[in-house]
Amino acid sequence: MKQLSRVLVTGAGGFIGHHLVSRLRRSGYWVRGVDLKYPEYCASEAHEFQIMDLRNRKDALQATRGVEAVYALAADMGGMGFISCHQAEILYNNALINLHTIESARINGVKRYLYTSSACIYPEHKQTDANVTPLKEADAYPAQPQDSYGWEKLISERLCKHYSEDYNLDTRVVRFHNIFGPLGTWDGGREKSPAAMCRKVAIAKLTGDPVVEIWGDGEQTRSFCFIDDCVEGICRIMHSGTRDPLNLGQDRMVTINQLADMVAEIAGVRIVKKHVAGPMGVRGRNSDNTLLRRSLGWEPQISLEDGLARTYQWIEQQVSVRLAGNNSSISISGARLSEALAAGSLNQELDRPRVA
Repeated sequence: MKQLSRVLVTGAGGFIGHHLVSRLRRSGYWVRGVDLKYPEYCASEAHEFQIMDLRNRKDALQATRGVEAVYALAADMGGMGFISCHQAEILYNNALINLHTIESARINGVKRYLYTSSACIYPEHKQTDANVTPLKEADAYPAQPQDSYGWEKLISERLCKHYSEDYNLDTRVVRFHNIFGPLGTWDGGREKSPAAMCRKVAIAKLTGDPVVEIWGDGEQTRSFCFIDDCVEGICRIMHSGTRDPLNLGQDRMVTINQLADMVAEIAGVRIVKKHVAGPMGVRGRNSDNTLLRRSLGWEPQISLEDGLARTYQWIEQQVSVRLAGNNSSISISGARLSEALAAGSLNQELDRPRVA
């Protein structure tokens, strides 16, 4: 067994948390998973999985008892479609989660605490151009995140810093840049752009309707990091000597239009991009991995094409199963179907009488 052999993963029912639990289990750790829900797509490999609400201090105290290390991933989150219209809810829920979890870790004598932050902490004024300069960790200040999700993440980073200084809790902070992969949310409104694009292209392929809707002009840029690299990075950062925040993401930037074309090529289908109004977030965002390479002697290795191919294959299977479970005699356009899936309302959409 490893040093710090008993560990807690909060948010273990979510996408990254689920993959991290599996990685830690394979590495020989005893793992407790905690979340409001079980993983959606396959069973957790945690030795112990507890349904708890970390907004409650009592649950946080119980969750952190008897472990030596905490991977704090629990968060109320989603893609821009969710974040942009749930600001108060996100700030309230995530503040409670992180305040209770780190204080409970201190009370229970946890030795090391890794907090998962986000690229959303970076100032909005540094992300107004699609050809954005890659964001360095030092760019976080002066602070001006775009939304409540970023503000709360930045405050929780400060919380880790002060718990380290005041209570000698050994903390680590990782800033995620657009993590994607199989077993992640792909519909319902909380999905991130790679998953949403894979869903839309899969629907276009399976229904024969080539129209794929893209929010805005599609020229907004991002970098995307595959889940296997993310989990590898988390483990390396936890065992590093670096207490300052580190970016964790790819440093290759693409437009959303390019992302759509890449997914369509993987799917083997021709699409027609339809640009519509919708929340786009910042105009451009990319990760500067200089400090990551210097601190770890490592950076993400899996190409965007490889990661998208693995992700698309899984999401197409999910979409195919969903479509097969509905009444095939009722037609619905690919664009309307994608919208219904994203809203989590496919059954209701298909149950409506068709109007000529």
